[in-house]
Amino acid sequence: MRKTPTPGRQVRRLTDARGFTLVELLIVILIIGILAAIALPAFLNQREKAQDTEAKTALRTAQTAIAVHHMDAESYAATEADLTAIEPTLNEARNLVVSGTVSTFSISEESATGTTFTVSRDALGVKLRDCDAPGEGLCSATADAGGNRW
Repeated sequence: MRKTPTPGRQVRRLTDARGFTLVELLIVILIIGILAAIALPAFLNQREKAQDTEAKTALRTAQTAIAVHHMDAESYAATEADLTAIEPTLNEARNLVVSGTVSTFSISEESATGTTFTVSRDALGVKLRDCDAPGEGLCSATADAGGNRW
């Protein structure tokens, strides 16, 4: 059997004022706004870092391809076409620039952020990693002991 509510009980449910006050709602909105203000720049920075990482990965791939070219030709004098013939994924590189001699090379690529990353080798075999926007993205503001910025 189903109970029917007594009239006094029903009236109390309708007049019960449970819920959140305006101050409580404003505090919650304020907290959410503060958290969003902290998190948004961090997320935007991650996108730039990913784009810089993509450029640096392409440079490492190009560096491997030029080493393969050196084993075949005994020279680092290679073109972009030579490196893409060795490693076809370099076709997707953004503004890949390759220059080299018998004992030296320089390879650079532009990130989607606009930063140009470079890896070079001198005649003594010392490799240097540099970039043109120190302090931005994954381009370190100060060089390490070897002169590398990335």
